[in-house]
Amino acid sequence: MRRIVIALMSTLSGVVMLFSYHTSTQSSSGGVTPLAAGSSPTTSTPTPDPAAATSSAAATSSAAATSSAAAGGTSGTFTGDAVDTRWGTVQVQITVQNGKITQSRAVQYPNGNGRDQEINAYAVPQLNAEAVAAQKGSVDAVSGATVTSNGYIQSLQSAIDKAHL
Repeated sequence: MRRIVIALMSTLSGVVMLFSYHTSTQSSSGGVTPLAAGSSPTTSTPTPDPAAATSSAAATSSAAATSSAAAGGTSGTFTGDAVDTRWGTVQVQITVQNGKITQSRAVQYPNGNGRDQEINAYAVPQLNAEAVAAQKGSVDAVSGATVTSNGYIQSLQSAIDKAHL
């Protein structure tokens, strides 16, 4: 009888500790950096800037694009769908000139805690550069940032589809 009581109390203590564990998905700010309202990707800075965001209205809008037949292809800025991942939302915006991707940047990515910031400080610039180099949605995932990479690739493909590339 004594062993049963001890086993029951140990199990109960374990369950209480499990539910009291705080994870990175429980941040109060949502842990996502949205694109500031009315802003556009005019610089090619490879470092993600969490302070650059104030509104998610522009980040969740679809593409703002112009089609230029005289220039020989699509030109404009296209924002991919926001992809919800295990650690937060990832959204990519591409700039296209004459049918070529000239810039790709993550306008939303997880940064709710120090570990998210550490991972995405090196992963996001690599993904941005690789998207421009590859000129397509199938880019390699960054080791150690698989979840962010998969969300990035999905949103990138969405932006490319909107640009009809």
